[in-house]
Amino acid sequence: MKKTQSKARAGEGLYLVLISVHGLIRGSNLELGRDADTGGQTLYVVELARALARHSEVGRVDLVTRHVEDSRVANDYAVPEEDLGHGARIVRVECGSRRYLRKEKLWPHLDCFADNLLDHIRKVGLRPDVVHGHYADAGYVATRISNLLGVPMLQTGHSLGRVKRERLLAHGVKEEDIEARYNISARIQAEEEALAHAHRVIASTRQEVEEQYATYDNYHPSRMTVIPPGTDLSRFHPPKRGQRKPRIWREITRFLEKSERPLIMALSRADERKNIRALVDAYAQSDWLREHANLLIVAGNRDDISQMDKGAREVLTDLLLRIDRHDLYGKVAYPKHHGGDDVPDLYRLVASSRGVFVNPALTEPFGLTLIEAAASGAPIVATNDGGPQEIISRCHNGVLVDPLDPPGITTAIESILSDRTLWRRFSEQGLKGVREHYSWDGHAARYVKLIKELNREVRRSRREQRSVSGRLVDADRAVLTDIDNTLIGDPAALKAFLAWLRRHRGKVVFGVATGRRLDSAQEVLARHGVPAPDLWITSVGSEIYYGAEATPDKGWARHISHRWQPDRLRELLSEQPGLELQPEVDQRPFKLSYFVDAEKFEGAPAIDRLLYQADLHARVVYSHDMFLDLLPVRASKGLAVRYVAHKWGIPLEQVLVAGDSGNDEDMLRGRLLGVVVGNHHPELEKLRGFTRIYFAEAAHARGILEAVEHFDLLSRCDIPLEAACGQAEAASPGAQPA
Repeated sequence: MKKTQSKARAGEGLYLVLISVHGLIRGSNLELGRDADTGGQTLYVVELARALARHSEVGRVDLVTRHVEDSRVANDYAVPEEDLGHGARIVRVECGSRRYLRKEKLWPHLDCFADNLLDHIRKVGLRPDVVHGHYADAGYVATRISNLLGVPMLQTGHSLGRVKRERLLAHGVKEEDIEARYNISARIQAEEEALAHAHRVIASTRQEVEEQYATYDNYHPSRMTVIPPGTDLSRFHPPKRGQRKPRIWREITRFLEKSERPLIMALSRADERKNIRALVDAYAQSDWLREHANLLIVAGNRDDISQMDKGAREVLTDLLLRIDRHDLYGKVAYPKHHGGDDVPDLYRLVASSRGVFVNPALTEPFGLTLIEAAASGAPIVATNDGGPQEIISRCHNGVLVDPLDPPGITTAIESILSDRTLWRRFSEQGLKGVREHYSWDGHAARYVKLIKELNREVRRSRREQRSVSGRLVDADRAVLTDIDNTLIGDPAALKAFLAWLRRHRGKVVFGVATGRRLDSAQEVLARHGVPAPDLWITSVGSEIYYGAEATPDKGWARHISHRWQPDRLRELLSEQPGLELQPEVDQRPFKLSYFVDAEKFEGAPAIDRLLYQADLHARVVYSHDMFLDLLPVRASKGLAVRYVAHKWGIPLEQVLVAGDSGNDEDMLRGRLLGVVVGNHHPELEKLRGFTRIYFAEAAHARGILEAVEHFDLLSRCDIPLEAACGQAEAASPGAQPA
């Protein structure tokens, strides 16, 4: 199955793009448990990339994550590409500040991450066979890439925002605190959109599908596939007879009075949801366990608890207080440091001591540590939530417990440690079950089969050859502007802009991006003396035309026809209160338009939910409290601008887009140069602070000219180095994706 690098470079086989935005990802010695963002997901995506690359039908796998330059983390995360072997690599692209940021701070930067990823794919020169988002933030990015390139999309949630919110509320956390800490509404909205766009959702367990995804409006089990993760059986295996103690043993034994006793181990991040306190209480209340076993808590890495983030600090402080309260000194080990290479040794220490591995988490979507422990020969005790149910049903290697019942946890651990026959049976059955059900090569085989099925389902639309000559071929920069209240609205300002345009028309592509129909746009520009643009993006991004002849881009029409069902949409909305279809002249092949009675209308989110539940796919655009447009999911002003820039080879960072209202937001975000004119609507104020978006003091067309000078568009297109992507550090942390 091994392939040479030359095969991958030649583009033979499938090209797969995996996206995992947050956390710290590298190919070896992963810093699992360093913080809440660097946990099982980071290991999952690295192992998945390697397993897929080993498959004989895969040519190249790019695992795309953030580029991080920060003195607080290793230099590894600043390396643009890292080879994982067999044609797999980690690709790191810019996403906001180069500093390491927690995932809740990344939302304002995801549009730029998507643009940078698109640029990487262009440089590779291959069309991906699939883009696969991991977690909500990557799902947001994958949706944009899939819609721009017309390629299939997969989504894996890993953990879900609705589930997290309900768990936190149940533990007494106030809703406003949840929103402030986790930006949970942005996450849930991104999850809904990813579920709506993904061709398939890959889940780890049937319970995840039936109980967790079922809480979402866009729950369609027919598009959900269960493919359990694997484990690396070359790393995780039972201890060998006579094997010497590993280096981590010295870190453990310094805590213990009688180190020869069986180990009861928990391995997780220092996170309240991992429920370490219940395991400590279960151990402390059993005289038998205190006399016959030691407790080993591996909860990430630390130098100084007081310097850790609030969540980890509280968990570890509580751990130390419980150890002191129960006087467990000499019986509990809680080492400060361990490396990724130590993890397999930790499981083998549990197995060689005839101990048990415990996962007492409050919720566990899968439980990768459980199959690692099983592959190492250790019996398990695990929460009866989620993945552990299916793991134990397949492997028959342990006991399920209620994570909120410490006495029950005590009983389960005692039953295994006190019965050597039961311990041996659990150990042997776990080894057999993991080999049969949880190998990465088996996972990759099912994954590749799914990709091939999708590629038969998704008809790839080939973009038409460049048949339009002129400025679009020759120019390397562009100005694209909304019409109403941006380009027009001040005759003197428009006159100054047109004079500038005449001087530089040979160097700059001029285009409009408007909600108007083509004929309406042509009429209003002619009335104001504006020459025919090189590019027309009309009907809110659903139509593209070129030049004075308004030559239609047929490739765009084919591209956005994906999942567009106007008759079903019209029927679904026919009985909705507050909506009235606009006249036929305002309906377009790829746009349904309604008048809105704001007093009766239930709001755009209600329409989104209605579409999700009906398994219909459309972009909902609500404007001025008066109008509602439905577009194909691949159509918008921002997506149309990127499509044109890609098609004609104009770098995104040399395209200036101008707007004044919320309808322009999605084309203002990302790597494009954006200008918000001085007479803008207040709804665009949330973009203030984005370093690639300039808020002009001048109104209308003079604001566009002000931005041309600000960005030095005709020369260097200057952008501050720190503004490579996203929002300045001082910007509002509450900003959400468009």
